[in-house]
Amino acid sequence: MQTIDLATTPLRELNTALQAQAAQTNQTEWQILNPKGAHAIAVGLDAPIEVTVRGHTGYYCGGMNKQATIRVAGSAGPGVAENMMSGTVVIEGDASQYAGATGNGGLLVIKGNASSRCGISMKGIDIVVHGNIGHMSAFMAQSGNLVVLGDAGDALGDSLYEARLFVRGTVKSLGSDCVEKEMRPEHLDLLRDLLDRAGADARPEEFRRYGSARKLYHFNVDHAAAY
Repeated sequence: MQTIDLATTPLRELNTALQAQAAQTNQTEWQILNPKGAHAIAVGLDAPIEVTVRGHTGYYCGGMNKQATIRVAGSAGPGVAENMMSGTVVIEGDASQYAGATGNGGLLVIKGNASSRCGISMKGIDIVVHGNIGHMSAFMAQSGNLVVLGDAGDALGDSLYEARLFVRGTVKSLGSDCVEKEMRPEHLDLLRDLLDRAGADARPEEFRRYGSARKLYHFNVDHAAAY
């Protein structure tokens, strides 16, 4: 176990050490102490290492992650796992705005609640939120899956493309071109796998699925008021 204390080690030095790890590294387990809300912790990682942050983080923790497993034993500020490519990011507490924004792959698990714009412009990432999500979540989400065990705020899935949204609780309102869709057997199988991977105590049958009505793909004057 490699332990780095941010009370004595500069953040730039920490990230340089983590980013220097290769696919065959033998330094596979890292522990970060005293993050104290620092921004951009463990960003740009590209090796199958495990990083545990013991405390709260600021902006963009785990951003651009590839291959690594990052766990935050606390809450995370805006943009956690932003543009993640692969690997896993787990937040034990809550996450602020635009968690998982533009994520291309990997799994983001938020054990608490997520704020507004969760999964905005997601491009293949899987996001599982054990609590609630805020307004405008999955705005312009292109692909991937957003699973919410709690409730969703206003304008869920506004201007949605082909991402799949699963919500167990209530949805305050749906955004433009987002509609409820049939939950078919393949969706139940997909959801069951995601819930299992995220350690979520819920049954797939308890969820509703939302997706794009596909009316905003191309401009249509009859729908001009919706743009």
